[in-house]
Amino acid sequence: MSENTTEDRSTEIPPNFVEERVAADRAAGRNAGRVQTRFPPEPNGYLHIGHAKSICLNFGLAQTFQGKCNLRFDDTNPETEEVEFVESIQADVRWLGFQWDGAVRYASDYFQQLHDFAVTMIKAGDAYVDGRTTEEIRATRGDFHTVGTPSADRSRSVAENLDLFARMKAGEFADGTYVLRAKGDLASADMKMRDPLMYRIRHAHHHRTGDAWCIYPIYDWAHGQSDFIEEITHSICTLEFVNHRPLYHWFLDKVGAAPLPDGGASAPAASYARPEQIEFARLQLTYTVLSKRRLQELVEKKFVAGWDDPRMPTLAGLRRRGYPAAAIRAFCERIGVATRDAIVDVSLLEFAVREALNATAPRSLAVLDPVKVVLENFEEAVTFDAPFGPDLPGVDSEAAKITRKLRLTKEIFIEREDFMEVPEKKFFRLAPGQEVRLRWACIIKATRVEKDETGKITMIYATWDPDSVGGQPKDGRKIKGTIHWVSAEDAIDAEVRLYDRLFQAENPMGDKENWLASVNPNSLQVVTAKLEPSLAARAVGECVQFERIGYFTVDKDSAPGRPVFNRTIALKDSWSPKK
Repeated sequence: MSENTTEDRSTEIPPNFVEERVAADRAAGRNAGRVQTRFPPEPNGYLHIGHAKSICLNFGLAQTFQGKCNLRFDDTNPETEEVEFVESIQADVRWLGFQWDGAVRYASDYFQQLHDFAVTMIKAGDAYVDGRTTEEIRATRGDFHTVGTPSADRSRSVAENLDLFARMKAGEFADGTYVLRAKGDLASADMKMRDPLMYRIRHAHHHRTGDAWCIYPIYDWAHGQSDFIEEITHSICTLEFVNHRPLYHWFLDKVGAAPLPDGGASAPAASYARPEQIEFARLQLTYTVLSKRRLQELVEKKFVAGWDDPRMPTLAGLRRRGYPAAAIRAFCERIGVATRDAIVDVSLLEFAVREALNATAPRSLAVLDPVKVVLENFEEAVTFDAPFGPDLPGVDSEAAKITRKLRLTKEIFIEREDFMEVPEKKFFRLAPGQEVRLRWACIIKATRVEKDETGKITMIYATWDPDSVGGQPKDGRKIKGTIHWVSAEDAIDAEVRLYDRLFQAENPMGDKENWLASVNPNSLQVVTAKLEPSLAARAVGECVQFERIGYFTVDKDSAPGRPVFNRTIALKDSWSPKK
């Protein structure tokens, strides 16, 4: 078993080019030095560790520059969005330690404004209603060697387009009958500029607007204009949106060049400079899948028990596993913000978790694979004071001064692997004729064992040294080994879930067709453990260190008299794929 150690990792924080860009904008007087960012998730699933990087970046920029950050839900796809996801995302953001500016915002808040912007473009001759199918549009868009073929509908009159768009909004047409497109450049080398879509028909119930709308804006249309309406100064996106930037700016130009149909009452202030889109590399981790679609497949095919399964990289799963929010923030800061995609070693995240928990988690004793030890020369129970900890070198911690009572009784439990009938060289734990220290208690020596018909040891007999109370023998002899234990009389039973990495392959998506083949069949083992009695009082979500074993957190499945603990992480990274 690992000792109470954590790996030594560099804490140097790499430069943040996004922060440098924002600082330069402020120095230049852009937007009068104001910084307004936003985190705009689509509520179609649970957030994962990759989203944490974006959350920390957007909210962190606002904090650094005394600005504000909005939480805005990009809810323009009613078929896939649910209130459950809206609520979980808000909980995740708060759990990470951030609070958005003002009320929660939604793209659906701006449906009327976005519609009116579109009407303005139609009136200016910059948008038209196209009656072709999606397949026909795709087939006639051209490629890098061929210009796009204009739709016959591109020449509709403004009056015709206004009429058709109004009838689309009124619900006259079935899904897919028409789309609204902008008049871009069909010869542009940028395929996204070839008459981009703005609206499609969807007769679907929306989680906020109900059935009030049956036309919904396309992401590229809704996103930039929502930023504009909210007077966002910096639109921070991941690298896959680099190719969207020209269209983002083009649409903003179109909107900014024309007044709103309502007279401009909802337009941004005249002093407002349009948002600047800045892209950064998204987070990718070894041994991890960060795709909502793939994660949903894991849930649906029951490889995991749900979105908050502690093996999942969702923030709900990590929280349930016991990962501290502070560790995730520290991890995101430590890996920095890059301009090129790269895969980050998951051990860096695990190190951040150990580092945080080592400084905060109370210590306790638990035996996961118990075998009973009878102290033959023991008479009356002895009580010891043991610190809850943590007691860190050079740190004057008040927590380290808090103690709990441990009783040594005639019968105790130790880990089966802490005893060896025929000890190997350098085995400094319990063996016949060999002494070992019981953590916080005393010195014991094994004398004999009992076995069942299969040869498995069922009982160990030992003697204790009454002159070693506290763990230090009075004669000063050196005891090389220390093991943990619990009193058989006082121990409480608990279900302990030993979670491990969900994937055995360093890059699970290396084989996209057979990615599920790398799912680790041993990612969860459940044992009945013996715990010291103080652990019965721990609340759901509390994290403790089982000494010499690892960090564990109380699961929500716990019930009075039936605690359930999840292994958050082992004390030291010794992971290797199970064969």
